[in-house]
Amino acid sequence: MVSTRRAAAERARAAAMALSKLSGDEQGVILGQLRNTLEPRLVMYFSSASKELRALLPPPARQQLRDDYEEATALCVKMGMRDCKELRDATEVRLLHNRLSAADLATLAKLGSVLPKLYQLGLGQLSGTADPDGVQRFAEGLVAGSLPAVEILGVFCMHVGDTGASALAGALDRGALPRLESLQLAHAAVGDAGLAALAPALRRRPALEMLYLEDNPFGDEGLAALLAPPPPAGTPPPAAGGLKKLEWLDLTNTQVTNTGCATLASALDRGALPALKMLCLDGTRARAAAKEAVRAALARSRGAARS
Repeated sequence: MVSTRRAAAERARAAAMALSKLSGDEQGVILGQLRNTLEPRLVMYFSSASKELRALLPPPARQQLRDDYEEATALCVKMGMRDCKELRDATEVRLLHNRLSAADLATLAKLGSVLPKLYQLGLGQLSGTADPDGVQRFAEGLVAGSLPAVEILGVFCMHVGDTGASALAGALDRGALPRLESLQLAHAAVGDAGLAALAPALRRRPALEMLYLEDNPFGDEGLAALLAPPPPAGTPPPAAGGLKKLEWLDLTNTQVTNTGCATLASALDRGALPALKMLCLDGTRARAAAKEAVRAALARSRGAARS
């Protein structure tokens, strides 16, 4: 193990000697790309190759890198992982048995840009925080390009609320989670205002296929915001986005009524959800006849899609 690390260090220093011949601006860009909280040694090796490179990573920056690495290591241990390498290489992370604080979730968000392999992330109540703003702080910490490979994000039985939903919308609009296909916000205290804030960002996600919103207190107003009103007469529909690939919509145990069902049936009939295959309305406030009208509209929509 020691010889392997020594060889890696020697290779890094050799490459750094070539790097030292570049301009200061070019060196700064490359060293910036090499900074990785979960693997700080690489940029340390490079920066130690010459006086010019050391100047680009001064002692305060080195200390910050060490502090960030220690913080990340502590989080990995709390998540039940051996070390930062395990998190860096993870493809699935389900935090259902770890008690993470809001600060822990903020730290996890900061690591989002250095988790290129992570495909699925689940946060649950048992991982949950007593702080009601934990999911909000997680969303606020996601920057453009964060969690670049995540296709499935699930938040189960944790407080998201309207503020957290708005923060998640901001993260999506900043360019976080660029490959998101499935979003689950279950029993997350998302009301009409929260879904209305989140809806435009979701409609701008052309790859979104599954949306699970069960056990939330939103009703007809939130659902209408998600579906968006039809475009004015004579105006073509958007070419992309608009939930065009959505296949699964779960509205179980929400406050949707007959009015919301009518809005949903109208959206289906005008082709707003052309890929929808599964729709769950169990436990809503809508009457059986209203739900049946939605099922009939879904059947018509699927028949139109097949023809």
